[in-house]
Amino acid sequence: MRILIVEDHTDLLEAMQKMLQDEFTIETATNGEEGLYLAMQNIYDVILLDVMLPDLDGFSILKKLRAANMMVPILFVTAKDALDDRVKGLEMGGDDYLVKPFQGPELIARIRALLRRSGNLTIDHTLCYRGITLSGKEQPIFVDGNEVKLTITQYELLEYLIHNSGKIVTKEQIYDRVWGYDSETTVAIVEVYIHHLRKKLEPFSYHKDIQNVRGIGYILKEPKEN
Repeated sequence: MRILIVEDHTDLLEAMQKMLQDEFTIETATNGEEGLYLAMQNIYDVILLDVMLPDLDGFSILKKLRAANMMVPILFVTAKDALDDRVKGLEMGGDDYLVKPFQGPELIARIRALLRRSGNLTIDHTLCYRGITLSGKEQPIFVDGNEVKLTITQYELLEYLIHNSGKIVTKEQIYDRVWGYDSETTVAIVEVYIHHLRKKLEPFSYHKDIQNVRGIGYILKEPKEN
């Protein structure tokens, strides 16, 4: 799962990365304009957003994201602890508000709660689709109870498809989510990795669930019986 941290205090930013890097893929921005640009360009599971930022404050970033119909969960992480600020952030469309200073376990718990609320995580922190269970990119996945090893990229691809199971995702969306806008590869790499992932799932017949949507992308859903 991918998280964007928008925080201008370097020491705190590094500390937050260390708290989260074992469980999540982290990207960072140190000012508001950069944070907004990344949030608009990429697909994140959660955004951790400071309020007081250079160039563009966190409330303005949130307003622009919601105006663009981007419903990614937003967790404000800020020193502004006044009741009016907390209420403002939530009423503008923020999902949670964590006041500095905080401890790592609380930050992780808040993120997990947002992921569960958005349907991206179960109570035991696993991600499931039919007989497929994901427990973190450092852990093996299980398919119908059998351990299957994936590369990090294959894992992130499968994770993204499961997050969006039943929905059509374009090749461009997959590319942005898994490889990132600054990757030196091209969107054609998506087809290659879809092929590899299908091969890994073929012994269990789940390769048929990754269905082509001609001219658009893919959808992960149980195939209809003939």
